[in-house]
Amino acid sequence: MRLTIKLLVILPFLFLFACKYSEKIRDGQTAFERKQYAEAVRLFGKEFARTKGSDKAKTAFFIGRSYLQINESEKAAEWFKKAWDLNLGAPAMYQYAHTMKQLERYKEAAEAFKAYGREAGEMRRVQTEIKACEQAAQWLAEASDNEFQLEKQNFNSPVSDYSPAFYEDEQIIFTSDRNAAEGEDIYKWTGKDFSDLFIINKEGNTQAFSELNSEYNEGTITFNSTYTTAYFTRCGSDNKEGTDYCKIVFSKKNKEGKWAKPKVCGFVTDEANYAHPYLADDDKTLYFSSDVNGFGGADIFKVVRTDDGWSRPNNLGDAVNTPKDEKFPFRYKDTLYFASDGHAGMGGLDIFKVVKVKSTWRNTENLRAPINSGEDDFGLILREKTDGTDRQMEGYLTSTRKGGEGKDDIYYFTKKYIAPPPPPPIDTIIPPPIDTIIPPPEVMYNFNLEGTVLVKQYANDDPNSMVIDSLPAKNARVNISFLNKNETVTTDDFGKFKLELDEESDYFFLASKEGYLNNSARLSTKGEKDETETDKKFDVTIVLDKIFKDKEITLENIYYDYDKWNIRPDAEPSLNLLVKVLNENPTIRIQLSSHTDCRGKDDYNRNLSAKRAQSAVNYLISNGIEPSRLYAQGYGEERPAIDCDCDNCTEDEHQANRRTTFKIE
Repeated sequence: MRLTIKLLVILPFLFLFACKYSEKIRDGQTAFERKQYAEAVRLFGKEFARTKGSDKAKTAFFIGRSYLQINESEKAAEWFKKAWDLNLGAPAMYQYAHTMKQLERYKEAAEAFKAYGREAGEMRRVQTEIKACEQAAQWLAEASDNEFQLEKQNFNSPVSDYSPAFYEDEQIIFTSDRNAAEGEDIYKWTGKDFSDLFIINKEGNTQAFSELNSEYNEGTITFNSTYTTAYFTRCGSDNKEGTDYCKIVFSKKNKEGKWAKPKVCGFVTDEANYAHPYLADDDKTLYFSSDVNGFGGADIFKVVRTDDGWSRPNNLGDAVNTPKDEKFPFRYKDTLYFASDGHAGMGGLDIFKVVKVKSTWRNTENLRAPINSGEDDFGLILREKTDGTDRQMEGYLTSTRKGGEGKDDIYYFTKKYIAPPPPPPIDTIIPPPIDTIIPPPEVMYNFNLEGTVLVKQYANDDPNSMVIDSLPAKNARVNISFLNKNETVTTDDFGKFKLELDEESDYFFLASKEGYLNNSARLSTKGEKDETETDKKFDVTIVLDKIFKDKEITLENIYYDYDKWNIRPDAEPSLNLLVKVLNENPTIRIQLSSHTDCRGKDDYNRNLSAKRAQSAVNYLISNGIEPSRLYAQGYGEERPAIDCDCDNCTEDEHQANRRTTFKIE
């Protein structure tokens, strides 16, 4: 599974955040960008047969990436190897190595990581990956000695069944894109139906769960203790803008057993994805995964229900979260289980656990094989068995491992229960006289921050190429503003910095490193006082982008209607992000370039594109950017993004060519 919320992405269990497109896709790259991966495989396959040279290698690479997104690891590995053999270089070998690790071919994966290290000049860095392969091979060999026992469930289907949840009367609810799902449309990410919620009763019969299902993607549900309130993920809407994000919604059940129309939870914001809710036993603490202001990928957060609504989302910190993806939280007593591809694992997503010690999550532990495999393992839930046998734990998890019925399958597991030692005897305590009782001391709070600065690593020396990793930014400077004060710190060899925080204060962080664009983050300790958590740890991660001078960078979603040059509302978020970059980097100057499609005369198109570029410049000026830092350039139809025969270009291709780019001068 892959997170497409970046966004982290969301494959069947994380769900689509792009809505349905009615336009016909005619090329693999457009299908890939629209997250229609099943269609991308088909179209790229046709293109591979007729392309030559470096284009052939790139096409093979994208076929591999498309297969990864639909959980076809074997085929993905074949195409990454083809891309390497066609001289694509380090990016192909990097993906091939990771895919071989997913396939549990650890010896071959280690050799591939070595080849990548030699090609990329990063032998020191790949030593960690090689050691992880050796560790995973050992865990796999020791799987039979593990205390867990797994059993595949007979209600799995030939498609995807995942993310189980306990329900009343010993029933199980899970998510599936089987044919019985609502709606007539096909989810073009997978080429299958959209996901719905299904229920399986004690007799093993499966049916659609309730009226909560819609024509969009639903999944990963959780309930309060009385099963009268449900929280779940829904992705999609009627907007048809291609930017529908996944949201956590809730619904209440009435006395007749009917569920109300779902509403979006109050802590959910726009322009971010929220998924995988889990409501703790107290019925007020909700854990979830989101790409909002995290460590770099999807992170796990918690919110607490109060009389005034939901608290501010709290990132669970670096014992849980990494620059990659963390998803599917589940809490049992003082232990949190979650899935991650950022901690050292066996290949894809692995299931980990952390324990809460003095209000802080600690001791990150991989559950190893047979719970984990080389493929994706996630969505673990567990409880104590109640059938009168020797005390055991039982639960369910989801895996894409070999031997399943479909893409994702649900497995039942048991584990021997190890009871905690009994508490020591408590002597009888005689209370002191009332007049000698000492009032409790004032509560003292210790708020500490551990920050991380990372730099993006691109597949090629190209700002429009794939970001393959984020590495620690050694010796980066971080300016910290708070309470009318300023403080500057420098990151260590691991890109880390630490700070003691004041109560009820707002903090602004601006990170900088030579050769990279400055970037910022914010954090607040306001409203964080809690007598049950007097020692609280905060985390902030800032990712820096390399400065590519004189190289065009495409601004996403800056499109224009035919024969128009005004800034559309859907372009404003990207331009607002550019405003932020310019404000945080006051010394850079940029050129904004606009391009038209091929329709119309050359002179007219050059004039139209100049107006479009100037419209973008005017928008930036209206938001406070100095005009002297901006330059507008119109190229007309001279530099198309998609070089198609004008008479046969699709409307999608025309719109892709009607774009705006920028470059740092």
